[in-house]
Amino acid sequence: MVVYFYPSAYTGGCNIQAHTFAVNHERFTAAGATILGVSLDSIDRLNTFSADPAYCAGKIIVASDADGAIANAFELQVREAGDGKTDTRGAEIRHGLAERTTFIVTPNGRIAASLTGLKPAENVEQSLKAVQQLGLSPRAAR
Repeated sequence: MVVYFYPSAYTGGCNIQAHTFAVNHERFTAAGATILGVSLDSIDRLNTFSADPAYCAGKIIVASDADGAIANAFELQVREAGDGKTDTRGAEIRHGLAERTTFIVTPNGRIAASLTGLKPAENVEQSLKAVQQLGLSPRAAR
């Protein structure tokens, strides 16, 4: 499983990352991985973001971590958005922002890799490589 944390839906890098994951969804599935995107956005905001063809296109599972508990469990930093911070639609962001980090989690729950400090599209590319190296696809099990 690929668990990726992103600061906020409808922001520049997060839009790119979500869309890049969606475009590559079949490649992740073929490699034996599902994709879960996590942010501190409300679930209503994430449901809209997830369904939008310009972003997740209904291909990525999203989770709202409104209180930051999931990010804290993964030991990620969460910072405040700051007064007046808006998204690409002009809406004010009123929630914390988790650092952009992706975890590759094995079926037994072990974190096999973590990726941070990468540009959004590069993060997706490196995530796919990490999943493929694990050999989780049904074809690899034969």
